Amino acid sequence: MKKIFIAVLSLVFVSCQNRQEKNVAKDQISIDSLGETGFNLEIDAKAVKLVKIENGKLSATITNYGARLVTLFVPDAQGIAKDIILGYDSIKEFKSNSANFYGAIVGRYGNRIGSARFNLGDETYELEKNDGENSLHGGQNGFYNKMWDIKNQTDTSVTLTYTSADLEAGYPGNLDVEVTYTLTSTNGLEIKYSGQTDKETVVNLTNHAYFNLNGAGDSTILDHELQIAANQFTEVNSNLIPTGNQIDVAGTAFDFRDFKPIGLDIARDEEQLEIGKGYDHNFVLDKETEFAKIAKLYAPKTGIIMEVWTTEPGLQFYSGNFMSDQDAAGKGGNRYGYRSALCLETQHFPDSPNQPNFPSTVLKPGDTYNSKTTYYFSTKK
Repeated sequence: MKKIFIAVLSLVFVSCQNRQEKNVAKDQISIDSLGETGFNLEIDAKAVKLVKIENGKLSATITNYGARLVTLFVPDAQGIAKDIILGYDSIKEFKSNSANFYGAIVGRYGNRIGSARFNLGDETYELEKNDGENSLHGGQNGFYNKMWDIKNQTDTSVTLTYTSADLEAGYPGNLDVEVTYTLTSTNGLEIKYSGQTDKETVVNLTNHAYFNLNGAGDSTILDHELQIAANQFTEVNSNLIPTGNQIDVAGTAFDFRDFKPIGLDIARDEEQLEIGKGYDHNFVLDKETEFAKIAKLYAPKTGIIMEVWTTEPGLQFYSGNFMSDQDAAGKGGNRYGYRSALCLETQHFPDSPNQPNFPSTVLKPGDTYNSKTTYYFSTKK
């Protein structure tokens, strides 16, 4: 009887182990097959490249098209690797759906600039309109739609560079930008940005990853719990352009100072929620140090926790309000439906070039633009 029990127990263990290995293998397919399938292409006479970095716990792939994050594998509470960001299986799909900004570096100005224009010195600069009358994420010729150069690569990091010409997408000055992705020894994905210009300009860079800590392809993020270190957020008008007012979060659906499920208040009858069709707002961060923890996201289903640390003064929280399962299929044929992912974009405030009371985004010759954001991962059972 004892021998039979041990044999059955062994079979159960092997079966569970095999299921785990199959789960990991299924996730790994979307990493290992990417380079062989849909990323052998040239854009603007440059070869598309796909770089894999890993540190033993985390792994990620980055492409030089848009300097974008294609996959990010994180272990869940059971030790099973989950790809937690949305994307596509081929570069053609990334390019034909570039306005989704999946995983991309957006600039020269991340977020919106009202009426697609701003004044700097004695000049008025007219920008590309790609969001009604506004310019969003740098316009149609934003950094997300450009081929970058790979400057350096190690097992755990990759550095990409891009030179934005004077008046590209309407922005003044030749701007040299550099972005480094690093998987740290502390279980983090660090993104460092730097830039220099030969003429006064405005700069606001961020990464536009869409996260679902249950795994890309899971149906919702409304069960995720979120905390944001912000007492205020920037009010927007009907075009999602800041009015200049900063609203206290206390007593509103925008109060994430304590952990709460994203779905708890998203349907409340509040004007700002109606305008954004949910959350699509910049939070004014409360920080005691330049580089500080400003947000924490938790998925009860997988036990994955993501902390966001940044040097930036703002955080754009977007709850996937305009996503649709009618859009092109994503990685593994998954249809990314309504609110099936969220964005936590560290940034300066939207429309800052037209808002004198907002933190400045002006970069002058001789100065260096610097920004850093790190996403730290852990689990809770």
